[in-house]
Amino acid sequence: MKIFLTILIVLAALATLGALIRGIVIFLRTKEEELRGGAGPSLSSQRQNKAMMARIGFQAIAVILVVLLLMLTR
Repeated sequence: MKIFLTILIVLAALATLGALIRGIVIFLRTKEEELRGGAGPSLSSQRQNKAMMARIGFQAIAVILVVLLLMLTR
């Protein structure tokens, strides 16, 4: 069970890293015209927000898995 949780923690950490990199790439591709856009958030802003929410979700999963692993080792 410990090995399984460790593997899941590593996968959650890699998913977090992937979401972080994806958000940074989207941010770097944002054009000045999109930032000066009119009403409402731009498509780039919406994508950045989705990437950030995914990163937060993956981080939460990783933390929960670490807590479970620590509870099992006690």
